[in-house]
Amino acid sequence: MTQVSMTVNGKMVSKDIDPRMLLVDFLREKLTLTGTHTGCETSHCGACTLHVDGRAVKSCTMLAVECDGRDILTVEGVSADGSHPMQKAFTDHHGLQCGYCTSGMIMIGLDIAKRHGTPDRETIRTELKGNICRCTGYQNIVSAIEAGAVATTDAVENEDA
Repeated sequence: MTQVSMTVNGKMVSKDIDPRMLLVDFLREKLTLTGTHTGCETSHCGACTLHVDGRAVKSCTMLAVECDGRDILTVEGVSADGSHPMQKAFTDHHGLQCGYCTSGMIMIGLDIAKRHGTPDRETIRTELKGNICRCTGYQNIVSAIEAGAVATTDAVENEDA
């Protein structure tokens, strides 16, 4: 067993774990944060996307011990009540479909908005190549990320004013 300590959704956590435990399993099994989903287990589908130190990563191939001392943000930490502009955009633009990929799509959407501000649809589509929606809801997902990026950028600009 190995002890890991990290900040998850703004709270410091420490747990003893098997050093081979994946980050997605640590979150789901040790912290009962089940918003991050396991899909392909090979980093191809993106259902497990979350943020480590402010950048989107696939948690199904990252060991939890790699996150010792780091800052993790899961979909639960974005907004517990779904009030974040990106989350609201997914609802408003029907980007949810069955919901399995949604948390990963929201997390990559936040990363896209952070890196590109208000990206065009082509940029969003290019950035989404590592996240799969099996329901083929891409048009609505792209619209949701586009609207969410605008709303997120506006919210940040209003906070700075």
